[in-house]
Amino acid sequence: MPSRAQTGAGTQRTLDKATVGMSTSPDPTEDVTQRPTSTPYSGDLSIFEYPDRDKKLQIERVMDLLGIVPGKNVADIGAGSGWFTVRASRRVGPAGVVIAEDINPLAIEYIGKRALKENLPNVRTVLGSPDDPRLPGGSVDAVLMLKVYHEIVHPVPTMKVLQKALRPGAKVGIIDRNGNGADHGLNHEVVVKEMGQAGYRLVGTYDFTKADGQDYFLIFQVR
Repeated sequence: MPSRAQTGAGTQRTLDKATVGMSTSPDPTEDVTQRPTSTPYSGDLSIFEYPDRDKKLQIERVMDLLGIVPGKNVADIGAGSGWFTVRASRRVGPAGVVIAEDINPLAIEYIGKRALKENLPNVRTVLGSPDDPRLPGGSVDAVLMLKVYHEIVHPVPTMKVLQKALRPGAKVGIIDRNGNGADHGLNHEVVVKEMGQAGYRLVGTYDFTKADGQDYFLIFQVR
């Protein structure tokens, strides 16, 4: 899958239950961050579907903590194969919506076909850009970024743009692993610092996602 640093903007898919507003890309010069990013796995998307992933990540507990319940709208940023999209779709039910965002057109196509095959009519897809997920304004109650934050080259302006999509009280969850940015991970202290610069406050810190001592789960809200 292309890195958010490598792939440019594409044509945005249509959302049936939300109106897509005009989106202004962030100015990268606003970002004071100088750190490496990672180029993610670019092969078969089904690699993310290993059998015990639900148990290892305790994804039901993750959704509980993010307030993902029936009727809520959720964004899966950097959705990849749609692994989390599918689980969130079943959780929010027919009264809710799950927006699967990725900057890789192949991932968006993959998720669209998967939603049809698995009969998930509440799934919408959006082709984002590296610095802007291009979500509709005021469209989501919760966001999950699963092992994608370390790929964002301009995190502060990008996360500022994300605020436009958040409803009052919305939670933004980031699951990642400790690392230096270039090794498919980023130290959680760096994430907290950058999110603070982008106007968020940390409201939850957890270490139950994968019992390897490296993964973490952080929850933020807009200040």
